[in-house]
Amino acid sequence: MVRMTTTATAAGTPVVGFDQVSKVYGNVRAVDGLTLALHPGETVALLGPNGAGKSTTLDLLLGLRNPDGGTVQVFGTTPRQAIVAGRVGAMLQSGGLMDEVTVAELVKLACDLHPRPYQVRDVLARAGIAQIADRKVNKLSGGQSQRVRFALATAGDSDLIVLDEPTTGMDVSARQAFWATMREQADQGRTVLFATHYLEEADAIADRVLVLHRGRLLADGTAAEIKAKAGARRVAFDLEGPIDEAPLRALPFLTSIDISGQTVRIQSTDADATVHALYGLGVYPRNLEVAGLGLEQAFVAITEAEEAKQS
Repeated sequence: MVRMTTTATAAGTPVVGFDQVSKVYGNVRAVDGLTLALHPGETVALLGPNGAGKSTTLDLLLGLRNPDGGTVQVFGTTPRQAIVAGRVGAMLQSGGLMDEVTVAELVKLACDLHPRPYQVRDVLARAGIAQIADRKVNKLSGGQSQRVRFALATAGDSDLIVLDEPTTGMDVSARQAFWATMREQADQGRTVLFATHYLEEADAIADRVLVLHRGRLLADGTAAEIKAKAGARRVAFDLEGPIDEAPLRALPFLTSIDISGQTVRIQSTDADATVHALYGLGVYPRNLEVAGLGLEQAFVAITEAEEAKQS
């Protein structure tokens, strides 16, 4: 993969640097001593349960809020300086679009304001909205509005693209086309940071996954590393006849169990020992499957374990 380099990259400066950043609202520490760095060409997923501090982190990154402690730098400067220089494009959930203007007019405005603008027709085509260019913005569907927000975020040659729940409201084909475009952006050396509740997107798209919990960085790694960090595997099997739940729930190393009809699904921190004990019960499991956790299950396991430690 060939990636472009920037002046900041050549100097060894991260695209984004958080150093012991905190943000407090009353008694709530929305961001709590957050330290992280993002690098050129990375596609990074920002995950966390509601209230984890994802939106506040993005607001701090974009200069929409100021930290109460620590420092935030973007390309070695303040967030505001980086944005004024046209190095950052953002697609946020908050804030509405201008009413009573057409899609093309709004995109043209974004291009006119960008220091390194693209051609309007190219921006419309890339976002998949050329066919609705003459439609008033207030007449768009939710998915169409999301694609317009994406067009505004990519109206110029920015080095960092920040996306907050970017595919909400998009249908499957639109989501696939959107992420194909994002891969192209990363392949050209741009850094893409996105917050999402669609964990399958993070698993399929991101080079790197950041998991926030109560404003702290709980996990940082590839999707495979995050899954491994959960320290559990999935075991699924079918049983015939009446199921005696008590001995199944007493199997060793279980972290969770779900019994639906004749199918049993469990998570275990030592799948080999659990399966060995299962056969020791004298039952005959059919269609036995043992697999690693998916990113969603690993995410739940990691955050639940952290909640248990803090309770």
